[in-house]
Amino acid sequence: MKIPELFEHKKPVFSFEIFPPKRQSGLDKIYDTIEKLSVCQPDFISVTYGAGGNMADNSTCEIASNIKKRFGIEPLAHLTCVNSSMEDVTEMIGRFAKADIENVLALRGDIVPGEAIKKDFSHANELAIEVQRNSGLQILGACYPEGHYESKNLREDIQNLKYKIGAGVKVLITQLFFDNQLFYEFLVQVRNAGIHVPVSAGIMPIVNKKQIEKTVALSGASLPHEFTKMIGLYENDPEELYNHGIQYAVDQIRDLLEHGVEGIHLYTMNNPDVSLAIYQKIKDLL
Repeated sequence: MKIPELFEHKKPVFSFEIFPPKRQSGLDKIYDTIEKLSVCQPDFISVTYGAGGNMADNSTCEIASNIKKRFGIEPLAHLTCVNSSMEDVTEMIGRFAKADIENVLALRGDIVPGEAIKKDFSHANELAIEVQRNSGLQILGACYPEGHYESKNLREDIQNLKYKIGAGVKVLITQLFFDNQLFYEFLVQVRNAGIHVPVSAGIMPIVNKKQIEKTVALSGASLPHEFTKMIGLYENDPEELYNHGIQYAVDQIRDLLEHGVEGIHLYTMNNPDVSLAIYQKIKDLL
């Protein structure tokens, strides 16, 4: 199934993101997670690339293939390039083809301190060009409602998005955000810039203190008053933070769906229980 075509025929498109385990021994656990998530009948599940883009220990292709073969769900395999050579990318494209994977999310990837950066690709649009040139894969890309942290401003970042679209990207998935108004404003600017591909909203529920300290800080996302109030009230009460974190994500998603968003992409953090709890409270709008 070609994911861009799915957006032409269904609204909203509902999807999840999972990440491979750090050790091969963790594969059974990730398949248990996928089995639980399958109850929600997602339109696709994306699988992130190995940490640091390490091909030697990368189970992305294997997991994506099994999502399709074992669970009958369309996979979206991430592919990063900051730590990949041209030969690495060619090899991964070949792996995807053999595994009957039809869709990839083309990303630059995070720069890991202490790891050498390869020089064949500098940006995601360059990777997308290479994927389009050497395969029939459908290409999705990332976007940032508040602008990528390396861009001078949002206007420059939206110009970079146009390069991605020109390189063959047919669907965009946003970085996580907590302020829907910023997403709506971003979408207006994107459309005014002549970008008309579907945009799926990336949502990450914050349900524990560790996520506050790591994920929220690293994302650079703006924190609206309602969110900071929730954190202030419950950061030292794990049970209440868990429940209110789920509800915050539910309220955010319901508002997005009521405003006609084209897709919801839920960052699961490999926690099926949180995703299932959210699904139960939004499924009437899907």
